[in-house]
Amino acid sequence: MKEVRLEPEEMSEKKLEKTCPTCFEVPIGPIHPALKEGIRFTFWVEGEKIKKVDIRPGFMHRGIEFMGTKRNLVQLIYLAERICGICSVSHPLALVQAVEEAAGIEVPPRAQYIRVIIGELERIHSHLLWAGVAAHELGFDTLLHYVWKVREPVLDLLEDITGNRIDYAIPIYGGVRRDIPPEKYPKLKDALRYYRSLVDDFVNFFLRDPSIEARTRDVGILTREEADVLCAVGPTARASGLRKDVRQDWPYFTYPDLEVKALTPEDMGLEVRGDVYDRIVVRLLEVVQSIQIIERCLEEMPEGEITSVPKVAALLAQLKKAEGEGIGRHEAPRGEVIHYIRLEADKEAPVVWKVKAPTYSNFMPWFPMFEDQEIADIPIVAASIDPCICCMERVYLVRGEREEVVWKEELLRLSREKTKRVASRLARHAPWGRKG
Repeated sequence: MKEVRLEPEEMSEKKLEKTCPTCFEVPIGPIHPALKEGIRFTFWVEGEKIKKVDIRPGFMHRGIEFMGTKRNLVQLIYLAERICGICSVSHPLALVQAVEEAAGIEVPPRAQYIRVIIGELERIHSHLLWAGVAAHELGFDTLLHYVWKVREPVLDLLEDITGNRIDYAIPIYGGVRRDIPPEKYPKLKDALRYYRSLVDDFVNFFLRDPSIEARTRDVGILTREEADVLCAVGPTARASGLRKDVRQDWPYFTYPDLEVKALTPEDMGLEVRGDVYDRIVVRLLEVVQSIQIIERCLEEMPEGEITSVPKVAALLAQLKKAEGEGIGRHEAPRGEVIHYIRLEADKEAPVVWKVKAPTYSNFMPWFPMFEDQEIADIPIVAASIDPCICCMERVYLVRGEREEVVWKEELLRLSREKTKRVASRLARHAPWGRKG
């Protein structure tokens, strides 16, 4: 396994000159046309080969966890939905599990089936969105537009069931806010048949196209050992041969009855290489798997209530009395989402709310993926983990040996001081600021 180091001093110019005297630095980001979110990559390259990489996040922090401790628990669901627009049901599903564990709230069986259906529909739309982005990063925009066109029916279906294409507002503590009545089953089944009919096209376009294979085979390799040691999750881990899936390892909702199995390229009869190509394979396999899961849920979904606490006022009163801790885990399209919550009696807001998004786990695997790759492969290697930087960002400062939390007023003061310093430097170097 390649040794992965993160110490900033390793990237110093003096050390680099000794280890690679012919290398030069290529900075990308934090603002760049290829990056949809702010993150800074610094590559040290020799010719066209990447020898070292330094990755610096910290440009997209939104303070969502802090805001969550200032809202009541029902309002917190809507905030959790906005951690990520693409995974907009994944975070609420993890949150409601955590609160239900802490407060001892039961969930009716029918509601559990509905949660699974919405979660798997989101997986289909997310994987198709990623496939279009991957095609774009490879310069295949015709395929991007085709994939995003066929993604529309699943978004229309989510809108028909929940009222929204994203931010579905479907989970509530103790169940779901909307039912899926039997009259909607035919539309659901039609959409699933439609996606089944496209599987062969996806295989031909993504796995048998010689251009895509040339750009993705043996590119951005993450070995099984690296994926294990660096704690990769989701399709990133499974593409490297790790059969790791929360629905399999820690089953929740109705997943214990569904017996979901983590998929790897071996399930398609392929040798596991852990490259970008294998990450495409896993996501296509999971689209088919999600179709099968939804079909089975429609066949087996029982009758009954969709929530154990139908009135919001009663729910808030029950939550205000709750005291304890809870952890919720959900297998989002990108990988494992974890929410931790701590409640204290007579408080409407949580005392602690911590979120771990899958990109947080898949950040470290980027290092071995980039090493020894070509400069031209940077966009597809970066995109192959399906990163969401806003979901991942957290602020934690250490000055010397003293740890501290920085509040809004201090952040504003530091930001204003930095703005003044930057403006002063620009004025000195700008033509209108020069004397003589």
